[in-house]
Amino acid sequence: MKLHSLSLATALALGSLTVPALLPSASAQTSVAATSNQSSVTHAAVVTQYATLVHANYQDVHQAAVALQTAVNSFLANPSSATQDAAKQSWLNAREAYGQTEAFRFYGGPIDSDSGPEGRMNAWPMDESFVDSVNDKPNAGLINNKKFVINRKNLIAQNERGGEENIATGWHAVEFFLWGQDLSETGPGARSFEDFVDGKAPNAERRRLYLKTVMDLLVDDSANLVKAWAPDVKNNYRAKFEKGGKESVRKMLVGLGSLSRGELAGERLEVALNSQDQEDEHSCFSDNTHRDAVTNAKGIQNVWLGSYKRLDGSVVSGPSLRDLTALTDPALAEKTSQQIAQSVAAAEAIQAPFDREIMGAKDAPGRQRIQKTIASLTQQSKDLVAAASAVGIKKLTLVEP
Repeated sequence: MKLHSLSLATALALGSLTVPALLPSASAQTSVAATSNQSSVTHAAVVTQYATLVHANYQDVHQAAVALQTAVNSFLANPSSATQDAAKQSWLNAREAYGQTEAFRFYGGPIDSDSGPEGRMNAWPMDESFVDSVNDKPNAGLINNKKFVINRKNLIAQNERGGEENIATGWHAVEFFLWGQDLSETGPGARSFEDFVDGKAPNAERRRLYLKTVMDLLVDDSANLVKAWAPDVKNNYRAKFEKGGKESVRKMLVGLGSLSRGELAGERLEVALNSQDQEDEHSCFSDNTHRDAVTNAKGIQNVWLGSYKRLDGSVVSGPSLRDLTALTDPALAEKTSQQIAQSVAAAEAIQAPFDREIMGAKDAPGRQRIQKTIASLTQQSKDLVAAASAVGIKKLTLVEP
């Protein structure tokens, strides 16, 4: 997608969909009710709280990735249905934390700067045959090309080489190795653990090495994101971000607005809804796309409310964009909070498997559930642009679909 520099007036005019207001969820109401004392709500305080929230979320991602790494190593050491299922569950657990970090993108931060790891961590959709054998192509992919040396450097170099669907690394590469192609209309992929057993499948030893290598890379990339946002580290990204004042607030809103309309509503929901193609869903091998939508929407809500519930159940909470907006326009702050809560609720209503939700006529229940989510996200993106104006930001650079 392209970045477009938009005036606030133009951005506000984008789209024509409106949706009725919905009261926030109980958790959102609690956060809204706990608005910080007005004297403590400044651009600097909101930026510092955001940095604290981002760091906590990335810590959870790294913790979950390490747990997944442990499960994958156990599976590779002793391939069986049980160890494979345990690795699958660890992958699903880790995605719950990672999905919420998508709200930290789209402004050139550590995750998606020119040298950032986003492309090798979460790129999609994936052409499975670029990596391994697939239905009707038993000799396809890097796994079956014995001239290709499987190591970290080579896999990084291969990622998106020759086409953006030539995904060689990241969450979805791990997902493909654990589940395999999704050839079922009612469930996820059903790769046999025997694909990793010598004598049971060709190149099983290369498949084991490949999965271990991409898993180790994913853990290391998540650790580097934690370091970039760690507190009290001289010259890391967080130290510079916290000094950014209003410009850092602008970046926060760019992330939320771009994820709302361009990425989540556009690339992740509209594209699949229009194409009705399973290959266009985000986590197609595991049938976890419905949870991707929820966690992405929740990530937006986290940043807006300045609150994040960690894996251990503790809550990181403080001055927020909602509070900053309320200083000048309390009604807009409340309206935006309600709209964001509605988007989360709409995403939660999307049923699994997602590849069945997108099918059917325009009035099919699944398609209507997805369209309702798109409509709410579209409206909330306009509300966020209005909030930017309320806090003194005159121009945003948003990702559009």
